[in-house]
Amino acid sequence: MAENQPTLNPLAQAFTGLKPTAPTDAEPRPVVEEAKPKLDAQGRAYATGKRKNAVARVWIKPGKGAVTVNGRDIPIYFARPVLRMMIEQPFQVANRAGQYDVVCTVVGGGLSGQAGAVRHGISRALISYEPGLRPVLKAGGYLTRDSRVVERKKYGRAKARRSFQFSKR
Repeated sequence: MAENQPTLNPLAQAFTGLKPTAPTDAEPRPVVEEAKPKLDAQGRAYATGKRKNAVARVWIKPGKGAVTVNGRDIPIYFARPVLRMMIEQPFQVANRAGQYDVVCTVVGGGLSGQAGAVRHGISRALISYEPGLRPVLKAGGYLTRDSRVVERKKYGRAKARRSFQFSKR
């Protein structure tokens, strides 16, 4: 039975005489352009960040590091230090702390979700301003939108999964 099976020996012998070809000067190599910053007329980079039900519109421009959220300074809007630390994380990872002014508007959700949305928006805006920062921010996980949201309440249940208390009587 083994005699009837075809082998690859004739094919291997046919291709042994071929040499790998190197690109010549006549063949143009593809040119990879570096990504350019996307800025508006005022020299700002814009991005949208989302987390839970919160949506943040973020504009960054070179400055002294001032962060304004919905017309208020960051210590007033986000009183908890943990939330302010979350917002500063993209700048810390990219070694750009205190180099950009941030203006953002946030709607929806609670304070924690809003802080996460602002952080996501800042990360995306940094990439719009400096495309070379993408690998650093991507490795830190700041570009991935956290898709976790609250599960909806089902009928016949007290909450999403919790049942009403059972009584045998």
